[in-house]
Amino acid sequence: MARSKKDDAREHRIQMEVVVDAHDEEERAMGWYYYLEDKLVFPFQARCIAERRGSPLRRGEVVEVTGVAPEEDSEHDMLVDVQWQGRNLAVPLSQLEGVDVDDATQEAIEDWHYWVAMGYEV
Repeated sequence: MARSKKDDAREHRIQMEVVVDAHDEEERAMGWYYYLEDKLVFPFQARCIAERRGSPLRRGEVVEVTGVAPEEDSEHDMLVDVQWQGRNLAVPLSQLEGVDVDDATQEAIEDWHYWVAMGYEV
């Protein structure tokens, strides 16, 4: 994946709000987990923008996001719980974009997409 252009304002927000006290990957993962849990307003609609191995979602499908997946499932990627074909699944937030979401939810999703696009790791 090509890296995105550096966004100084977003970098500053992520450093100050998400990973400010993180000293290792576990602490970074927990920083992201709690940031997303706090900023995302559930439930919300999201569209799949990228197919991923291990996720049944196809590009263009719309799902209802109901929460952040449990902490233990989000150690290496940020997963969210979705309703899909009558089932509850955890899928990577990086494969979703919000549909008519509030500003805080949009910003948090974009922050995670930026983090991933920059090649940073939790």
